[in-house]
Amino acid sequence: MGEGIGSLLPFVLMFVVVYFFMIAPQMKRAKKEKKFIAELKRGDRVITKSGLHGKIFEINEKDDSCVIETMSGKLKYERSALSSEMSAKLNAPAVDKK
Repeated sequence: MGEGIGSLLPFVLMFVVVYFFMIAPQMKRAKKEKKFIAELKRGDRVITKSGLHGKIFEINEKDDSCVIETMSGKLKYERSALSSEMSAKLNAPAVDKK
């Protein structure tokens, strides 16, 4: 009986390590991204995952899209195409480095 538990211990430890180093951070990142998308409002400056910079012009709740106003016109994007990480850096207050 003790030998069976001893042979399972490495697998249990491996699962715990994988969970804390891979699964949990991914779940945290997904939750943060979902919160960012839910809190978008007109006038927010955003960057898409492909690198397009613009400002939210209109949000459509029906098809989960938004219209982004850029220097060259307006484009319709899926809200999931917006990057919370890059947009947060864009909107972060400038820090004076002296």
